Amino acid sequence: MKKFFLSAGLVAAGTASLEAAYAPDAGSDASRLWSISGTLRGFYDGNYATAPSSTSRGSYGFEVSPSISINKPLQQTEIGLRYTYGLYYYQDRQELGENPIDQTHQLDFWLDHAFTERWQARFQDSFVVAQEPQLLAQGAPTADPARVEGNNIANTATIRLNTDWTRLFSTVLTYQNNFYDYQNSGFNTNNNTASLAGELNRVGNSIALDFQWHVKPTTTISAGYQYGQVNYTGNELIAPGGNYVSIHQSVTNAFTIPNRFSDSRDNRSHTGYIGLQHNFLANLAFNGNVGVTYTENYNDPQNTTSFGPYANLSLTYTYLPGDYAQLGFVHQRNATDLISVDSKNGSIALDQESSLIYGSINHALTPKLLATLIGQIQLSTFNGGTYNNETDTTYSLGLDLTYTFNRHFSAEIGDNFDDLNSDVPGRNYVRDRVYIGVTATY
Repeated sequence: MKKFFLSAGLVAAGTASLEAAYAPDAGSDASRLWSISGTLRGFYDGNYATAPSSTSRGSYGFEVSPSISINKPLQQTEIGLRYTYGLYYYQDRQELGENPIDQTHQLDFWLDHAFTERWQARFQDSFVVAQEPQLLAQGAPTADPARVEGNNIANTATIRLNTDWTRLFSTVLTYQNNFYDYQNSGFNTNNNTASLAGELNRVGNSIALDFQWHVKPTTTISAGYQYGQVNYTGNELIAPGGNYVSIHQSVTNAFTIPNRFSDSRDNRSHTGYIGLQHNFLANLAFNGNVGVTYTENYNDPQNTTSFGPYANLSLTYTYLPGDYAQLGFVHQRNATDLISVDSKNGSIALDQESSLIYGSINHALTPKLLATLIGQIQLSTFNGGTYNNETDTTYSLGLDLTYTFNRHFSAEIGDNFDDLNSDVPGRNYVRDRVYIGVTATY
């Protein structure tokens, strides 16, 4: 897409989202009713299929990415729409006789409305068709860390109502819907493996209510509750059952494991948390929530329940106009592509518990040269299945340099590096992507 491949991130209350791995769009003008831009880049992707090192292949290629934005401010309302198309050509896939082209689509829509000075609402929706895991993550830890062939769909819609009841007390009511649909479908009977649609197609709904006390102009404390419901919609077999025998301390136990279908991973969750927003200085701000989540997998034959921590913390330092640094930490549960039936107790991998540390620096080296550095470490632990308590650890680092010639034309060069270390055999990979390109904006 416009930023080549976006990073996952963590911004909204109760939901994760990392800033883009590359510099902001050069030449954009928020005062214009509409704007169009086009980007042309050449790149080298050292592991475009995110395969293990022994089988990885690299490829030269190019990207073409036009974008159009519309922004209409009214007296009490602001409406915005942005569409970005991405076409990526991989030379190596052409030489292998495969389809050399990936296409992505991203449509973002937002609507802000102030009913009164004390009642404000915001609706936003992001619709993506893509192959890259960071784009499909839609602001949450990645469910599948590998590149996925096909026109895979992810959509996130959020409605938020802010109400100032008094000068010191306010509430924030938030509803969010997440939708995921993978093109790869159908259980593979040859090797007994589930499809991505069977594993990951799902609809998530959550509603949260925050109570906020503005104890000082620079300090707000809060307490909140969020209810979440995730329903897996693949309607496919994901783990075949069978008869098993386990031996532990000379005791033999024979049991039967039932077939598991997509909805075996359905779950509901309850999260309670407290929060703090505080400006230490005019240019140094902290925002964080910490709490506890109770999760119930009510369709799983074992009716698994669990308690776990929840956290979403960020610290932002704006040290010069337009220059800032950000540091954050997020801990939450998220979906996973791994199933892995444990023959000892019959459990399957229901999800992951992920911790994400991220940081970024946006710095103008000169009035026309902007540098962006972003990094993250994500540690994800599997819940249930053969690899219960085993981990995936992902390291990501991105650097982008953008030179703005004028308000209509810019050039950039950058590098993105990803390293996945997994306790699960066959999941490890290293990927390095370098690119150079130009962008025209009107």
